[in-house]
Amino acid sequence: MSETTEAVYAFLERAGIAYRRMRHDPTGSMAECAAVDNALGALTPKNLFLTTKNGKRFYLCLARPDVRFCTSQVSRQVGSSRLSFAPEAALLERLRCRAGSASPMGLIFPEARGVGLIVDSGLPACETLGFHPCDNTETLAMAAGDFFGAFLPAVGVSPVFADMPAGEA
Repeated sequence: MSETTEAVYAFLERAGIAYRRMRHDPTGSMAECAAVDNALGALTPKNLFLTTKNGKRFYLCLARPDVRFCTSQVSRQVGSSRLSFAPEAALLERLRCRAGSASPMGLIFPEARGVGLIVDSGLPACETLGFHPCDNTETLAMAAGDFFGAFLPAVGVSPVFADMPAGEA
């Protein structure tokens, strides 16, 4: 287990946030995450690391796997200039994750201060959410209520919600 993954689990333990975890082969697609989700009884959102055109602001966007993600629509809803995918170097620097393992668990690190969180307005209705602990060979599952009511306040992040229609883009 990496130092980063250990730090995620230690943070959750200190914060008293209940979770279940599962080790697995690397997941590189939402289809591969679905098999893990089935075993954990969770839903792993798409985790998209985005930036503004000028690269001065960064956002982590969490969306249900079946939504149609439209950058212009989400940008407008959150009051930002047009968002696009951020480079992997920025993801590694700010959230200590590589492409394929982006996760809100990276928000525990000091480098993540200033990273905004955009959340699909359909996610709070999910019972259990799955997230990589900044490594796509593990998934942790926690109650959505704990994610929104305990984890995000513990890291000092207030999400901005956006409506994202169903239907893959």
